[in-house]
Amino acid sequence: MTLATRALAAMLLIAGIAHFIAPKSLDAIVPAFLPGGPRLWTYLSGAAEIAIGLALLAPLSMKIGSVSIRLLAAYAALFLFIAVYSANIKMAIDWRDRPMPYPLIAFARLPLQFGLFYWAWSIIKALKR
Repeated sequence: MTLATRALAAMLLIAGIAHFIAPKSLDAIVPAFLPGGPRLWTYLSGAAEIAIGLALLAPLSMKIGSVSIRLLAAYAALFLFIAVYSANIKMAIDWRDRPMPYPLIAFARLPLQFGLFYWAWSIIKALKR
């Protein structure tokens, strides 16, 4: 298992646990267009992060059909990062009038998300080799 895979798994596990320890701050960035309350989406995304993080740590020999669970988890991480991008956009919009450095942090998160996309994609490519 590569360091990149272990690091992504650790990041997802920590972030996922944080969704349950301190959900209120994450509730605030859930886009209003989603059905149900924000807490539902905070918990669902936290559970997804934990599940994906654990699956990234699965041995390559563990498969669903003929596909490695780790590869499926890398794809799931990529799709999760894309799915939660709207929360980062909402955060940037909501924080634009806050005192510095909050707007800077919120807007800096937007291009940094592309780093997460690439991170997951690079793991996918490595696992497919």
